[in-house]
Amino acid sequence: MSLSVHFGWPLRVYWEDTDAGGIVFYANYLKFFERARTEWLRALGVEQHALKGQTQGMFIVSETQLKYLGPARLDDQLWVTARLIEKGRASLVVAQEAYKMTPTLSLGDPSQGPKLCEGHIRIGWVNADTLKPSRIPQTILEKFE
Repeated sequence: MSLSVHFGWPLRVYWEDTDAGGIVFYANYLKFFERARTEWLRALGVEQHALKGQTQGMFIVSETQLKYLGPARLDDQLWVTARLIEKGRASLVVAQEAYKMTPTLSLGDPSQGPKLCEGHIRIGWVNADTLKPSRIPQTILEKFE
């Protein structure tokens, strides 16, 4: 996989995602990014649920940086992306963005809608039992080439 390839995942904003003002609660973008990242890894053949049993390791979020650019509201359909921007021996940095999809964009490029949030998420590899940092197995690193 080239570092420039984008992965996108559609999400709908539900009542539970909003605050008293009717807009998406800021912390929920982390949930949206987590879902898209999980589906991106799944599309690459990395089943996070199976990692612990197969490798005795797992990914954990070790650092986040988000910038909020606009609100999403109840029933909005979002397009959430994931793109690998840094690959190390023990961690990956993933650039993620959330866009509001519009009816005309749902048939075209959904990432051309208004960008609502962007961020960088560092996921580190740890031993599943001790939670100590470890090297990402080569078989997993190869999936990002």
